[in-house]
Amino acid sequence: MNRLDSEGRIFDRGPGKRPRVKRYLDEMKGTRVGSVWTDLPNVHPWSAERLGYPTQKPVSLLERIISASSNPGDVVLDPFCGCGTALIAAQKLGRHWLGIDITYLAIAVMRARLKDTFGLADVEVVGQPTEVEGARQLAQSPEGRYQFQWWALNLIGAQPMGGVERKGRDRGIDGRITFTGPDRKLESVLVSVKSGHVNSAQLRDLKGTLQREKAAMGIFLTLEETTRDMRLEAATGGMYRVWERDYPKIQILTIRDLLEDGRLPILPPLIMPTYQRAQRERPASEQGAFELVADQGQDQGYGEGA
Repeated sequence: MNRLDSEGRIFDRGPGKRPRVKRYLDEMKGTRVGSVWTDLPNVHPWSAERLGYPTQKPVSLLERIISASSNPGDVVLDPFCGCGTALIAAQKLGRHWLGIDITYLAIAVMRARLKDTFGLADVEVVGQPTEVEGARQLAQSPEGRYQFQWWALNLIGAQPMGGVERKGRDRGIDGRITFTGPDRKLESVLVSVKSGHVNSAQLRDLKGTLQREKAAMGIFLTLEETTRDMRLEAATGGMYRVWERDYPKIQILTIRDLLEDGRLPILPPLIMPTYQRAQRERPASEQGAFELVADQGQDQGYGEGA
């Protein structure tokens, strides 16, 4: 007691109350973390970090796992990275990272999330098609229709129908681009993606879909080359005028146009984000190595893990 008193470690609580010993945090061993964690919040529908991805985990969960199992500068591998929560946590904590996923929808969501969160616009994606023949092989793979669609839609910044949660009935629409029109009204550009034989009848179908959906414009995105009749059919669609400028109401783009010629759709300004924006974060340090890999395996299930 004399020693503690001389060290100023006795806390006098007042007359009639038993004195207490002062203890400091760096002297306490704490409680060992158990195997069941109930103190971390779930990603609720109203959570600011929610992206709508079906298996999304809270960033705080992955931060705890990565902090406990690695050091700054280490490499974190997530072979089933889904919407990229482990990659976000690794970037925040000053780790290098490598993410792998089998679906091009997940790759698109991850790239958008990394750009929104940290401003990383130059994340390399390894394993996706870079030329027409590779795109054709993708279209012919198991579940190739959806994989090719998701990959092609990402090339022009279109959101898949059904969002990131499911493969929905498209009613003739594979993707959508939204922009702000006059009076702040949201207008739609509908996208139809084709990986097989194409003809002018499909352009007429797209015209009918635009009328039914009251959409402003339509994009016909095809793997195969177009015919003269198809181009004439698109030209008869007329023009869409907004912000004192005319835009072709029906536009045809081929995968060759996108990959080899660098052509993109001619669209009005004020395009809305393709995916729900992620929260902006500041990483612990600048990262020098990060990479996404498009897995070419056979299993097409969604996933997210670390």
